[in-house]
Amino acid sequence: MPAKTTRLMRSVNKAAAPQPGLALRAIRVQKGWTLADVSKRTGMPISTLSKIENDRMSLSYDKLARLSAGLEVDIAELFGPRASIATGGQPTGRRSVTRAGEGQTIETENYGHTYPATEVLNKRFVPIIAELHKRTLEEFGELIRHPGEEYAYILEGTVEFHTELYAPMILNKGDSIYFDSGMGHAYLAAGSGPCRVLSICSGAESQIIAAMHGERAAANGAEPRTPRKKRNGG
Repeated sequence: MPAKTTRLMRSVNKAAAPQPGLALRAIRVQKGWTLADVSKRTGMPISTLSKIENDRMSLSYDKLARLSAGLEVDIAELFGPRASIATGGQPTGRRSVTRAGEGQTIETENYGHTYPATEVLNKRFVPIIAELHKRTLEEFGELIRHPGEEYAYILEGTVEFHTELYAPMILNKGDSIYFDSGMGHAYLAAGSGPCRVLSICSGAESQIIAAMHGERAAANGAEPRTPRKKRNGG
């Protein structure tokens, strides 16, 4: 199987489409850095950074991860406007409405992920709508792990859910499961039709995105590693 690739897709709703180039420029200006400064911090050429800022280059997950690490910001800050962060116990009035068909989509070999509410930073939990692509563990590759806990609700289709500590189980539309997401796990499509899951994860959004997309090493500034195959039954 070819190496996993991850690409950042344009939002379906162009009016609400994230603009990582504008976010990059705003963060850079706020920190008082030049493009040369950002180039040194990220290892990305000045010409590439200029194209990103002027919305003339699409961003892969690897580039997003390098920018996030170099700029010292959460990866979600590159998805949209910089938002207020909740502090203390005082209500901030934060809210985000994601209409049907909207949201930031990141496509991988295993899942098609849609992230709603991307303009809200430092969320207490991360909602994700996932469309499942793989039907066997051999196709899926290495089980996913990320810090925190996860709740999953089956929106459509039939899911074969695997973990490294429990026997595989079948989940149908309307079923749900809550589990320790530090335990290796995988969602597989078990039916013939479309299969979608609403997943709610705790933990840092950047760590969750990195783990979900098989790019944990890239998120830490290293080269992504090739996933290992797992035996059936996980």
